[in-house]
Order: sequence, then C-alpha cells, then structure tokens
Amino acid sequence: MRRDPKTYLYDIQEAGIRLERFIAEKRFEDYITDDLLRSAVERQFEIIGEALGQLGKVAPDQLKQISDAGKVIAFRNILIHGYAVIDDRVVWDIIQTKLPTLRNETRRLLGM
Repeated sequence: MRRDPKTYLYDIQEAGIRLERFIAEKRFEDYITDDLLRSAVERQFEIIGEALGQLGKVAPDQLKQISDAGKVIAFRNILIHGYAVIDDRVVWDIIQTKLPTLRNETRRLLGM
C-alpha cells in the first residue's frame, strides 16, 4: 500500500527538527570530535534523502517544489554508499545553509 505523500514530508520535517536539536549550541569543532553526533546527523540526512526519493515516486509534482531535491537524494547515497569519503565540512555547511530552506519548503507543502 502506498503511503500518503504528506507522510514523507512529515518524516522530512521531523528529521530536520532532530538535526536542529542535535546541533543546537554546537560548533563545527564539536561536530568533528563527537562520533555519536556525526552518526546521528548523518542518519537524519539519510532519512531525509530516502523520504525525498519515495516522495518522488508517489508525488513527483511535490518533489519538484523542493529546491535541490536531487542533490539531497544524491547526498543520501553518498552517506550510505560512500561513507569513507564524507567531508564533515560539507555536512556541516549543508546543515547551516540548506536545511532551513528544506524545512520551509516542506512546511509549506504540509500547509503549516
């Protein structure tokens, strides 16, 4: 049975909220020295990328309304399959510069 597209959007929102909570009051230096934090952050990005991929299957029109959705999905693939070459600075930059836009766009699609 197919999931409602809003379920994927909700999953993205929840993962974004967790990411923001995980990094609250943290600096990049905290991030790179805390294995648990890095693992938690990467997991939330995996969830976001997977949810976007699934959203594209059930509601491609909604996926088109999310900036850089293809890049986010590709980032998820790097985290999972290319884990040995992850650049922590890139991950941190994405949290700081791209996550707010993603959260705003999914909030809009959810009607929040």
